[in-house]
Amino acid sequence: MKSTLPWFSGRFPLYLAPMAGVSDKIFRQLCKEYGADVLTTEFVSAEGIFRRNERTRDYLDFDEIERPIGVQLFGANAEHMAEAARQVIDWVRPDFVDLNFGCPVNKVVAKNGGSALLKDCPALAGVAVAVVRAVAPMPVTAKIRIGWDADSINATHIARVLADAGIAAITVHGRTRAQGYAGAADWNVISEVAAAVPVPVIGNGDLSSAADVAKRRCETGISGAMVGRAAMSAPWIFRQTKQYLATGEMVDPPALSERWNFILRHCQLAVRAWDAEEPAIRSMRARLMAYSRSMPDAKRLREKFSHVSTLAEVEAIAEENILQREDAQLPAFVAS
Repeated sequence: MKSTLPWFSGRFPLYLAPMAGVSDKIFRQLCKEYGADVLTTEFVSAEGIFRRNERTRDYLDFDEIERPIGVQLFGANAEHMAEAARQVIDWVRPDFVDLNFGCPVNKVVAKNGGSALLKDCPALAGVAVAVVRAVAPMPVTAKIRIGWDADSINATHIARVLADAGIAAITVHGRTRAQGYAGAADWNVISEVAAAVPVPVIGNGDLSSAADVAKRRCETGISGAMVGRAAMSAPWIFRQTKQYLATGEMVDPPALSERWNFILRHCQLAVRAWDAEEPAIRSMRARLMAYSRSMPDAKRLREKFSHVSTLAEVEAIAEENILQREDAQLPAFVAS
């Protein structure tokens, strides 16, 4: 399939999903090291950019090593979305602009943003056309859900509307807005979308392992895959998936020591970014609890991580757990 996005040329790119409160610069760069091909910022309010809110602008920050990277915008006002996209280009010059038509969060939907636009095709088309024209020749992509609810699954129609508007690639999350993140993603609908439009379709939803990605690639005709929640607990999923797609051989997860070194490094980078240890480590609690899902004795670790406030506390937990696992693997001593 011909694409204006070079990372699709002869490749099956792996995207890190834009996740609010998760996909910050540090986490994006760590996932890049583990093999993520394409990154996207946390979603950014077009209204915040339009009104030149400095805090909103902070979400746009990225380093050159993160390329290719896109900035994801959400909003419902076509004129403001277009102007925000132009400002993004002027400020940070990303590789593409991504439009959020899939967010299920109430505060976004209440302002007719995110997945609310799935119920209003003319408004959605107006936003897409306005942004595409505003930033040309910069590529514009979009992320959608399969519909508002089970009675209004319209992803194929929406995708055609977006392709006609000049959208360069479409990510489809296989749930409705009503589902949120419950239930199973419907990959049959994603497959239908991939067959219906002449632009690359990136599949998203319930991709928890390299085998999941390979299965969906084979069955649906998607041109790429976007991994979200699985990367929160195991960012090495990108490396494992690339190896599996290339060779058919499953790569073991990193050794326990590597996983703990990764956790400590993430904490150290957070402290450096915050320039204040305790707020940084407290902000890491949810991330640490997510990482614990890929570790032995996850329940106990989650409890410990929920109370940490210093880097020394995290280091002590790491040392304790590494030593425990090493002791458990030593052969029993037998007196002669």
